[in-house]
Amino acid sequence: MDAQRERFVSGAVERKIAKPTADAIFDACAKFAEYGFNKSHSAPYAMLSYQTAWLKANYPVEFLAASMTLDKSNTDKLAEFCNEARRLNIKVLPPSVQTSGADFEPAECKGEPAIRYALSAIKGVGESHARSLAAINGIAEISAVGQSATPAFRDLSHFAAKLNPREINKRTLESLAAAGAFDDLEPNRARVHAAAESILAAAHRREAEQLAGQSVLFGGESADAIALPKAEPWPLNERLRREFDSVGFFLSGHPLDAYAAILARLRVQPWAMFVARSSRAPLPDGSLPRCSTVTKGEPSRARRWGSSSSRISPANMKQSCFRKAQSIPRSLEKGASVLVGLQAAIEGEDVRARIVSVEPLDVAASRIGKGLRVVLRDENPLAEIARRLRGPGDGDVSLILLTGSGRSK
Repeated sequence: MDAQRERFVSGAVERKIAKPTADAIFDACAKFAEYGFNKSHSAPYAMLSYQTAWLKANYPVEFLAASMTLDKSNTDKLAEFCNEARRLNIKVLPPSVQTSGADFEPAECKGEPAIRYALSAIKGVGESHARSLAAINGIAEISAVGQSATPAFRDLSHFAAKLNPREINKRTLESLAAAGAFDDLEPNRARVHAAAESILAAAHRREAEQLAGQSVLFGGESADAIALPKAEPWPLNERLRREFDSVGFFLSGHPLDAYAAILARLRVQPWAMFVARSSRAPLPDGSLPRCSTVTKGEPSRARRWGSSSSRISPANMKQSCFRKAQSIPRSLEKGASVLVGLQAAIEGEDVRARIVSVEPLDVAASRIGKGLRVVLRDENPLAEIARRLRGPGDGDVSLILLTGSGRSK
């Protein structure tokens, strides 16, 4: 740095900057360099980067399982890891009281590598609850790679017979049911959810028998059949909504899966692509539509706007998005699928999104084939477009012209 001082100061003076000011600026740079270019820091960071990259390249299942365990309380991170696992063709298996442990574990699914979802990562299931369940299903004693050859539980009655009611409560059972952890025993999640009290009652009876010294005539475990209440299976949207509430993101499916073909025709961009494009260059308001499912919808006060606003939180977006209340339909309830137009803003290293338009997805889908939206970078094609558009028709044509500043008009 000392060797660069004369060059820096002389160059600054040539550009009409006072020498004391140039010296002060250089002193600030030199002080930062004492840490910013510290070899004792950069060398260990480089080594750690190399080690983690090597582990991910050679042991991707184990690496991702360990990373997910480390961040199992951060649902945003877990969603990113799940997407990365799918990109690497690693299946993320849903949680199961039969085979899941307290942590994320490497597994196999039809001979292919997979990751078994951790019970402790389910909302409402604490670390102690997950350890207790792992102990009774035998996962705590099974190696990370191997899986038990025989199921831990025959049915819900057998599960209740092994359950310690002093370590598991009703809310935990309901969260497990909503997340699909009992699907191997009873695929109707609504019935298991409604039977939470019955399962606990059977577990308490079993514990009372043991304390009283009672046993089954021929030994073994008492497993009185639990009468599951009659309940219609949750509709797909409700099932996924409850799964989202308990897991923190959509795991077994997504409400928008049924719209895949429509979204392709609407040219909807995934959130990751929106962030990537926004990071490279400024984008016009509403030029990038994104489809999502509303996970929160409530009145709010947004200081940025200085007026009453409505707040909606689309699934998997990094933050809530604000817009003036009068331009957001009141019909947007929690669970609604919507098409949103986003305006991007760069704040430091983060991409912030502000909603500039919101429309129910069904309404947007009904217009497919009845209109056209064209984005132009300059005015040259306008004459040719006008010539080709002459003639009868009932569709709406929207032309968006990008200006030099990246805005639209």
